[in-house]
Amino acid sequence: MKFTSEQRLDDGVLEREFTLGEIPGTLWTPESAAPAPLVLMAHNNGLPKRDSRLVARARITAAYGYAVATIDAAGCGDRPRSAADEQARTELRRAMRAGEPVDEIFESVVGPLVEQAAPEWRTTLDALLSLPEIGGPVGYSGWMALGIRLAAVEPRITAAGFFAGGYVPRAQREEARQVTIPLLMLLQWDDEGNPRQRALDLFDAFGTKEKTLHANMGGHTGTPSFELTDGNRFFGRHLK
Repeated sequence: MKFTSEQRLDDGVLEREFTLGEIPGTLWTPESAAPAPLVLMAHNNGLPKRDSRLVARARITAAYGYAVATIDAAGCGDRPRSAADEQARTELRRAMRAGEPVDEIFESVVGPLVEQAAPEWRTTLDALLSLPEIGGPVGYSGWMALGIRLAAVEPRITAAGFFAGGYVPRAQREEARQVTIPLLMLLQWDDEGNPRQRALDLFDAFGTKEKTLHANMGGHTGTPSFELTDGNRFFGRHLK
């Protein structure tokens, strides 16, 4: 892991850009003499790590005393996408404009993203946990499809906060039954891109007995700001 830039923010949080092979990432760490618990923070369906909403969440979470890391995994952010990926995204936009069924197209877009991204997140986790300023435990926050895969295969992740937005492939719907860690799931009741009943069915499918659902009125980007505070309280119960 090579750090390429750093700046100290007004709240004392240290923000550093890094590269790990071909993986670009950002790490925020709090002012603390002791190693901090780690939260992996992933964006939805290929958005860049510099997405303003993700950066805001990361900075606030770090100020609560967590190390927070995000990356642009394969196929995400500014990293190259294959011609097949671009064709599938073009077809998805066309089908949505035409009001046609999009489940199979979503499958062809999101499924490969999860398969490519998960190994790079695990490689990044290895590197992060080798840093002296970061300890365990490890939490996950953000993109549900990727989070399900990581929670199912990565034993170092001990709690997860999921955003019920976007499409979750069939493979991850099955893997949800293997997720047994504590989880908090946020659902926007009127999310036009995430059918409500599908999200509720997925919440019911998770194998953990310690799961909480927070549902709020509004569309996909209308999650109330207080949910960030509640999310940090959730991590406080399981990571500190």
